[in-house]
Amino acid sequence: MSKFVYADNAATTKLSARAFEAMKPYLTEYYGNPSSLYHIGAQTRQAVDNARAEIAALLNASKPNEIFFVSGGSEADNWAIKGAAEIGARKGKKHIISSKFEHHAVLHTLEYLEKHGYEITLLDVHEDGLVRPEELENALRDDTALVTIMYANNEIGTIQPIKELAAIAHQHKVLFHTDAVQAVGSIPVDIQDLGVDLLSFSSHKFHGPKGVGGLYIRKGIRLPNLIHGGAQERGLRAGTENIPGIVGTAEALKESVENMPERNARLEKIRDKIMDQLLKIDRSRVNGDRTHRLPGNVNMCFHGLEGESLLLMLDLKGVEASSGSACTSGSLDPSHVLLAIGLPHEVAHGSLRLSFSDENTEEDADYILEILPPIIDRLRSMSPLWEKIISSDKK
Repeated sequence: MSKFVYADNAATTKLSARAFEAMKPYLTEYYGNPSSLYHIGAQTRQAVDNARAEIAALLNASKPNEIFFVSGGSEADNWAIKGAAEIGARKGKKHIISSKFEHHAVLHTLEYLEKHGYEITLLDVHEDGLVRPEELENALRDDTALVTIMYANNEIGTIQPIKELAAIAHQHKVLFHTDAVQAVGSIPVDIQDLGVDLLSFSSHKFHGPKGVGGLYIRKGIRLPNLIHGGAQERGLRAGTENIPGIVGTAEALKESVENMPERNARLEKIRDKIMDQLLKIDRSRVNGDRTHRLPGNVNMCFHGLEGESLLLMLDLKGVEASSGSACTSGSLDPSHVLLAIGLPHEVAHGSLRLSFSDENTEEDADYILEILPPIIDRLRSMSPLWEKIISSDKK
């Protein structure tokens, strides 16, 4: 294999050297339990407090104690949604609004709540992959407890008008949560400007360690306990803190924010170059809006082939990519995200997601553009579906 290109950063990112160096002392030297009263416990307690304050500042939360550390985005989404649902139920409100192309951490939580007496409304996201504010306005009811809309889609990368959506929810005195797992560390996130009540993020999406993330809970909102058994995280999530992970998260987010303007300008150039060139392939399409989109996200479909075969052949050439969410990579069904934006099953099956980070270069883009078109030609030459498409054109 002459070249290796990792292009699946939406699934996970490489741990940054800065984050790793920040973590190392807390894996060996400073190992005390933060709940202990003696010196090495106080050292780790200070490390957690410093990381919380730094993350709060980077996201512009009003207070450090609005940031709660959890194991990652799925846990944060579950806590936010189930907690807000319980708050609503106490007031007789058991209606929740979301969108059709949320991450499964949200959709499966909503399915669970639906089985327990909640009514769920899923908004359309249309061909451009965007929620319409007026449709949210029309869906709100007197018994709506929560609106949960993801900030940036994990598959097609479209960025939602979260500030406008949150404002509409608040006009109706409804809590607003956003799954910002793909947004935090990738694009500017200003919690106070957005006006959200709850916001989820995950460290390993911005070159931090796996198994740690956070939930922003606006001051004045008291979610029910997630885990009982201890005083950690203000008594809401018991369990000894993941000190190295928390420290690494703060350092990785700091690095991501510092590098963001220069990195995103470069990633947009790579993204647009790849999309423009691949659109020259017959029966290809970009999925989702090209403007309101994450800088490093390319999501395209190529008619007449299977995404799984495409990924395997790319892998043989040293390119690691995906056809959608890593959380559903074992499924043979087409992406629910692509179906939600109106693609037919046979087209959605031929999807490719390339997601780039600051580790990627223009040379990576050139290599992908060199090897991908011949792979598509080869797969189509063996595809009965492509043969059917061509035959249909000739009639």
